[in-house]
Amino acid sequence: MQKLNKLVIYVLLLIFSVVSLLPLYWVFSTSLQLSSYQDEDLERSVSYVDSNPPKMYPMGIPEYFEHWGKARDADKAGDVEAEVYHRDIMREIVKDSFSGFVTLFKKNNIGIWFLNSAYIAIVVTIGILLFDSMAGYVLAKKNFPGRNLIFYAIVGTMMIPGQVTLVPLFMMVKNLGIMDTHWALIFPDLAMVFGVFLMRQFMYSVPNELLDAAKIDGAGEWKTFWKIVLPLARPGLAALGIFTFMNVWNSFLWPIIVLNDANLYTLPVGLKSLQDANLASFKLLMSGAAIASIPMIIVFIMFQKHFVKGLTLGGVKE
Repeated sequence: MQKLNKLVIYVLLLIFSVVSLLPLYWVFSTSLQLSSYQDEDLERSVSYVDSNPPKMYPMGIPEYFEHWGKARDADKAGDVEAEVYHRDIMREIVKDSFSGFVTLFKKNNIGIWFLNSAYIAIVVTIGILLFDSMAGYVLAKKNFPGRNLIFYAIVGTMMIPGQVTLVPLFMMVKNLGIMDTHWALIFPDLAMVFGVFLMRQFMYSVPNELLDAAKIDGAGEWKTFWKIVLPLARPGLAALGIFTFMNVWNSFLWPIIVLNDANLYTLPVGLKSLQDANLASFKLLMSGAAIASIPMIIVFIMFQKHFVKGLTLGGVKE
């Protein structure tokens, strides 16, 4: 009975995984879709991307292998002309399939937008990991008057919607003279309330005996934090880093408010401008969405072990 229950759970998890990954698969599939095919009934060229029902796999794949097989057979038969013909078609299929990506990098600033997003996301993530871990360490391991009151006040700000602080934050950025610069995206996000909460809860799992031993050995406060606390908090830092990187990478509302120069756009803002200019080119838009999703997939795959461990160990009671 227990094995049957596990089997049912695994099957349900597999189904949920497939359903949740289906939109991501469709984005990549559409980005590699052939531009058009000849419809004999309509007697005109019809786009695979716009076909109804949608094609759930790149239509160039079967055509490519079909012509690859014919080219191989022609090579065996010594028919050079037929082999060249089919290999030319194979090259055209590959060229058409990746035409969306080629257009994005040749005729748009997506390379600059990608680097802007990567730079901002990395800087903000490093800042949040440093400052939030320091705040979490102090609030978890240091006894001082009003410690809990300060923590509850910090956490209480999570109930304030971001739209409420949008105008005051805009005025602060404007008065600092950093409008239409990347500093307008970096400074407001160098600390995150959720990160303080997560790291404070995680820091409770760090044994006090290790901190006392470090003090006995003559380690100062910074050395104790850097050499003892941070290595033990790697799972929590990994979880926070993934959350932060994804949030900053996908951030759209604030960047579109403070940035006007197209060369300073982040990738989500750049894709929005691309959508405005190419309302009918779904292949181009899906190619951009596929490029935007790749860094998040890589980051999660690299740190998924620490991510899961951070979620399970972060909920330590005080």
